[in-house]
Amino acid sequence: MGWIPDFSGTSAESGSADSIDIKIIPRVQDLGGFEVRRALPAPKRRMVGPFIFFDHVGPVEFLTNQGLDVRPHPHIGLATITYLLEGEFQHADSLGNNRMIYPGEVNWMIAGKGITHSERTSEATRQNKHNLHGIQTWVALPEDQEDMAPDFEHHESARLPVLDADGINARLIVGSAYGETAPTQTFSDMFYLDVTLEPEKIMPLPQDHEDRGAYILSGVVSIGGVNHETGQMLVFRPGDAVTLKAGPQGVRLILLGGESLNGPRYLWWNFVSSSKDKIEEAKQAWRAADWKNGPFKLPPTDDGEFIPLS
Repeated sequence: MGWIPDFSGTSAESGSADSIDIKIIPRVQDLGGFEVRRALPAPKRRMVGPFIFFDHVGPVEFLTNQGLDVRPHPHIGLATITYLLEGEFQHADSLGNNRMIYPGEVNWMIAGKGITHSERTSEATRQNKHNLHGIQTWVALPEDQEDMAPDFEHHESARLPVLDADGINARLIVGSAYGETAPTQTFSDMFYLDVTLEPEKIMPLPQDHEDRGAYILSGVVSIGGVNHETGQMLVFRPGDAVTLKAGPQGVRLILLGGESLNGPRYLWWNFVSSSKDKIEEAKQAWRAADWKNGPFKLPPTDDGEFIPLS
């Protein structure tokens, strides 16, 4: 599904160093043989629009019989977006969903009042060496949706709007941007794009969103004549007209943002909420491990183990 926004008149860079409100250098975490770069939450910037968590996973090469094994664990008050750039793994959740995730697809899991899921490399994939590279983000739900029933959507890449013209390729993963809307349901204004720019190409940031950020996956991007390197997240000043210019080798970016929520969100382990009490209740419920009568269930296809409360 392709679309071409009107970028007429965008032939030169706009914006300046002052257009960047903050530059975030992600924290690097070793998860037992591969690295994760966590850009959000950051000490000076906890959220960009409704996005409260941003992890860049890999790239990593797994040897034969190795892979990802994230045991069942709980979430409340958020929606997760899993988006792969390379590789594949299997999602299973307490609603009974069990499916593979492949590059370019969107895996959207709405925790609401509570959901449990696991993420594992399939047995078939483990039979050979394989790579994994992707982004996982969490979107905090509006306060009036935090206790909604959990839900799940998965959209193959062919269903996502794609801009592909004049050296610009952008897949709209979630939300609305440049006059187009992705099929995934959302609960607040937001946008989330996978963008590749050929060398020296220019693309304007969306202007109809309060918060806007860019994470540089590879290459160099120039803003107002200043270069910014791979692995940085740039958060822009609201309202500024800003263009992104690819360096001589091109650039790949994740663009994200949207409307700020109506109040702060608390984050503890895998729980997000506007209420500290709700987080405490979720902690106690997971610690009790009452899968029959409690609010949390284990995925029916992956109920042999779980991550205990840390």
